[in-house]
Amino acid sequence: MLVVSLLHPVPANGSRGVFVDDHIQLLRDMGHDVRVVNPLPRMPRYAEARRSTMMGVAKAPRQWSHRGQTVLVPRFFALPEHPYPRLTAWSIAGKAGWVEKRLNGWRPDAIVCHTLWPVGLLAERLSQRWNIPWVGVVHGHDFDVGLQSKGIDSHIERLAASCHALVCASKRLASIASSLELRSAEIRCIPCVTSIDREWLRPVRPLKKKWKKEPIDILFPADPRRPEKRHLLALQTGEELEQRGWMVGMTTLRHQPRNIVYDRMLTADVTLITSNREAGPLVARESLLCGTPVVSVDVGEVSDYLPEAWVKEPTASDLADGIEHAFRHGWQHERSVEERLAFANTTSVTEAWSELLATLEV
Repeated sequence: MLVVSLLHPVPANGSRGVFVDDHIQLLRDMGHDVRVVNPLPRMPRYAEARRSTMMGVAKAPRQWSHRGQTVLVPRFFALPEHPYPRLTAWSIAGKAGWVEKRLNGWRPDAIVCHTLWPVGLLAERLSQRWNIPWVGVVHGHDFDVGLQSKGIDSHIERLAASCHALVCASKRLASIASSLELRSAEIRCIPCVTSIDREWLRPVRPLKKKWKKEPIDILFPADPRRPEKRHLLALQTGEELEQRGWMVGMTTLRHQPRNIVYDRMLTADVTLITSNREAGPLVARESLLCGTPVVSVDVGEVSDYLPEAWVKEPTASDLADGIEHAFRHGWQHERSVEERLAFANTTSVTEAWSELLATLEV
């Protein structure tokens, strides 16, 4: 199996694309021989400061070892917001020969491509050269942003129809794919796997601190510099709680490794999600498994498993109400957190991918 992905950890940023890394490990645990190609744009170091998701990309080597496996990193030409999509498409598709040469005769039975634009063009070209099927995986940006971006929308629609199967990380994304009428691609909904070690597992309980007598810690599980995460709304929610008599502290997550993220979740009193677009988000599920309640705007798939009282309108007052409800009552659903999240556990996701890969044909 060859995994092609724009998102993958790089030496200077191990937290980048961890959900793709999780899927690669899942495929290996299923018994597949997996090789990884992580195409990255050519960019100067100063450009990383403008886009936090690109931290560590500028100096990433052409080849490096991750978890004992070689990761190939071909470089392609791309400008921010892709003003010249045809140039980007030509640049990345032209890396097929570079990848083929460095695989030294190794050939996969199928290609899995995480995100469609622009790396789907490389997956498509390799699929044609080797006459094997390829699977496109959409996590959100392709549909939520790409389809509204003039110039790359047509590329995304064509790639979604070109792949032999299209996997969407949530039901909402799958519904968007269905609306595109992709006659040549089979559409599946398979979430990102959510699994944490037992040492981090905790039950979600009501707040143990004295009501409005002790400081509370709100976890904002994202980089505040990313505008779609709406850090300002989180700060306004904290101010609202302070006006109600709470002593509020707020912790943010930038590029911390996984164990630090889980530690922050364990020590926080509540996780607050204010994003205006998400596929999952994965951090909401992980926070619940760590025993920290999650209060969120209605984004991604959170309404499928969070208590109704924890999914709020994007206003500071409503989100503060949700936090106080979580503090007072904890998890009260008749099913446990693990049962509510069973759709994304290792067993369920493994079965879904096994079924899909078994049906792939050129």
